[in-house]
Amino acid sequence: MSPSTRVAFSDLARATYCPRQLYYARRDDDRGPPADVGERRALAFKYRTLRDASDDVLRDSPVAVAPDSYRAALDRLAARDEFDALCDPADRDVLLTGKDCRGIVQKLLSGSESNDWNESNEVTPPTPVLVSPGEPPDRGVWEPQAVKAVAAAKALAWEREREIPRVLVEYPTYGVVRTVHLTTRKKAAYRTALRTVRSMDGPPPRLRGSDKCDACEYRSQCGVKTRSLRSLLGL
Repeated sequence: MSPSTRVAFSDLARATYCPRQLYYARRDDDRGPPADVGERRALAFKYRTLRDASDDVLRDSPVAVAPDSYRAALDRLAARDEFDALCDPADRDVLLTGKDCRGIVQKLLSGSESNDWNESNEVTPPTPVLVSPGEPPDRGVWEPQAVKAVAAAKALAWEREREIPRVLVEYPTYGVVRTVHLTTRKKAAYRTALRTVRSMDGPPPRLRGSDKCDACEYRSQCGVKTRSLRSLLGL
């Protein structure tokens, strides 16, 4: 399979959110990130400095919470085993090319090689890291990000010829890192998204009554009609 036929991680994420949104983004060749994404993602490489940053410095940065809350979040993050690796990853902005999909992970944390045993005498695989510019959910990660995480793990597994059991998703504007394990349900969602993208040859059906439509930049083109709570209640 040539690289041109492999599905982009970002297309899988969009298809999970809304297949019709992906259709419009492809049609308009509008699949690049917003202009401020780079500035937000850059925070993911400054955690050590930001832990001791003043209120003024944090207010002038794209941090999404109050300075005290952000420093507290980074203190909790520093307690994770991966903190040093997250601050100084083995590789940055790595293009992964798998059997079915390809895309970039913002960090790649190195694992132990076959002759480099850790304290528990286990070989640890490398860990891909996706850095999100947005807000984390209350628990876990958003479903499109979970699908993207599975895609990254599968692509890295294909390259390294070894199982990759987990991916980290960072939300640096909140100082939060979540672990995505490759569960049966998440892998099934990935396969569904892959089939959706590969079979798309026209505009998919509109979503009906979904909150996703309210924030979609293609709502006016799509023609979906959103209803207020009052109208849904017949008021």
